[in-house]
Amino acid sequence: MINTRVRSFAFTGIEAIPVWVEVQIANGLPAFLIVGLPDKAVGEARERVRAAFTSMGLALPPKRILINLVPADLLKEGSHFDLPIALAVLAAMEVVPIEELSRYAALGELSLDGRINRVPNVISASLAANGLELGLICPAVQGSEALFGSPGDILAAPDLLSLVSHFRGEQVLSPPVFPDHVQTAAAIGPDMADVKGMDVARRGLEIAAAGGHSILMSGPPGSGKSMLASRLPGLLPNLTKMEALEVTRIYSAAGILTEDEGLILRPSFRDPHHSASQPALVGGGAKARPGEISLAHRGILFLDELPEFSRQALESLRQPLETGQTSIARAAAHVTYPARFQLVAAMNPCRCGYLGDASRECRKAPRCGEDYLNRISGPLLDRIDLWLSMQPLSPVDMMTAPPGEPSASIAARVAEARAFQEKRGQTVRNAEANPNQFELEPDARTLLADAARKLRLSARGFTRLLRVARTIADLDRSETVQKNHIAEAVSFRHRNHSH
Repeated sequence: MINTRVRSFAFTGIEAIPVWVEVQIANGLPAFLIVGLPDKAVGEARERVRAAFTSMGLALPPKRILINLVPADLLKEGSHFDLPIALAVLAAMEVVPIEELSRYAALGELSLDGRINRVPNVISASLAANGLELGLICPAVQGSEALFGSPGDILAAPDLLSLVSHFRGEQVLSPPVFPDHVQTAAAIGPDMADVKGMDVARRGLEIAAAGGHSILMSGPPGSGKSMLASRLPGLLPNLTKMEALEVTRIYSAAGILTEDEGLILRPSFRDPHHSASQPALVGGGAKARPGEISLAHRGILFLDELPEFSRQALESLRQPLETGQTSIARAAAHVTYPARFQLVAAMNPCRCGYLGDASRECRKAPRCGEDYLNRISGPLLDRIDLWLSMQPLSPVDMMTAPPGEPSASIAARVAEARAFQEKRGQTVRNAEANPNQFELEPDARTLLADAARKLRLSARGFTRLLRVARTIADLDRSETVQKNHIAEAVSFRHRNHSH
């Protein structure tokens, strides 16, 4: 009887849980059994391992081979157990030395010809392996991805045969390297210089960028809502090293990190279609994968045609907007993903889109506008920091108006405002800050109290108004929030204010 053990991982969200892959080869009727709550993909590993061995010219011994995944009461999902199972069997067959293998954890999917294919969650596995003081064996195409989680010993193998040759000393695998572009920012995207006029809307976008505030733009078709939203990423600074690792780790868990993408240094911009379901937005499905709000972590979630999203999908955003994370409860697992995103939404003023234009609005005006807005719940609207009511430029104005201020100039002011926030001792964006730490001038307090009473603000609305005012003060590099800062914040809070 021969027993061997190889480390691997099970995953709950982006958290890696150590798992032992135990192999026992004993006399008895030939069988290849996998136990320990495996899902279908894990159960099918025996056929992929068998085929991979055949491609190498190896045959499984005509004995009883038992694979036990420890702890047995933890559900094991995914095809990434193929590689550790194959390595444990090879060690039991004395093809590779178990002493060398014991220094590593492993994950990877096997093709029938022995190639090692990419799998999700390599960064999380690398971080966990580093915490256990182990190296990591992973697919060759994800070697640089593994380096993001740990600078330790990474074996990135293209196929099972090359890995066997490495452990037997017949061929040494080259260590993976970081992508050449890992320290460079991604393309910024469209420029604000293309946006003519719309001075107040541009100002609102600058405030949103400086403080990380949520924003809702309302206006008829062609008023520039989507155009402005697509230019917001160009106003945001690069992610910090820790933020970049967080975001890249989520993309790795979702299995959508490409081979040459490198560390994600720019805030992401996610714009799901309004037909997106609740699981598509907040995460879920059979594998509890991250949804759009997690893929937009530290970036922007743009919801165009906001009232056209299903009520259930929109209501599911309420808790993540407050907590910065989303929790997915299933019978077998409870998964939590980060979701600190900046919500940018756009909508027409009514279903036909032309409310307020007497020559084009429908016969149901103004009731149609009220009904359309009522498709969005009050609690969700209360979580919007900035409101922009936009009107399109006429063709003549578009032809004669000068180019707008470029994104680079606005981004410089945004960076200065964020630096000023740090100088004040603040470690989070204003959209997440504790307003009790803000210092207000006496006349600013008076105006704030009057505005809260007249606008009938909730406690949440009051807090968000104060946070916006603090951002405006940061753009002015003012240590205190002054009366004019409160006044401008109020103008962006009033839903019926025309911009």
